[in-house]
Amino acid sequence: MLSCSSKLQKLRDLAGRSSVLHARELSLLGIPRRYLTLLCVEGALVKVARGVYQTTDAPDTIHLGLAQAAKAAPNGVVCLLSALRLHEIGSQLPHQVWMALDRRAAKPRTMRSVIRWVRFSGPALTEGIAFHDIAGTRVPIYSPAKTVADCFKYRNKIGLDVALEALRDVLAGRKCTMDDLWKYAKVCRIARVMQPYLEALV
Repeated sequence: MLSCSSKLQKLRDLAGRSSVLHARELSLLGIPRRYLTLLCVEGALVKVARGVYQTTDAPDTIHLGLAQAAKAAPNGVVCLLSALRLHEIGSQLPHQVWMALDRRAAKPRTMRSVIRWVRFSGPALTEGIAFHDIAGTRVPIYSPAKTVADCFKYRNKIGLDVALEALRDVLAGRKCTMDDLWKYAKVCRIARVMQPYLEALV
């Protein structure tokens, strides 16, 4: 069995690799959750939500909330306004982290007030995901083209003006191709809605 000091060192090593931790990660390493409290008392960690901790020297990035959300919801994918922000598309500054979750999956109880959930299913959930390293955390985020298609699909929730701004911006900034947009318009079953807007920009 590991000694107390060995367990603490393993936890420090984990915190050295990722600035954001979730309590569930400790069970995989055989470390009791109370050791998180010990590092909080030491001043090495700070609790940001139920089960979610970050190091006190975490990098100062506007995207740190995405890493926290990814730890809280390992089956979620960053989408819509939060994906637009990460890809520097449009002018949206969301106050919550938008995440897609399978229609049948239970919502994690952690960070409920911080995460805005949207239900996806099938290829609309699984296609177009890319992983980004944020503060040592592997964060799943939809690609620019997939995000634009999602914006049109959820235009009643976020506004058609947001979707149109995103469409113009990805093409002007060459963040994706027209073929990519058509592909994800079909994946999201929104091709008929997007078609006139795509044709107007050809």
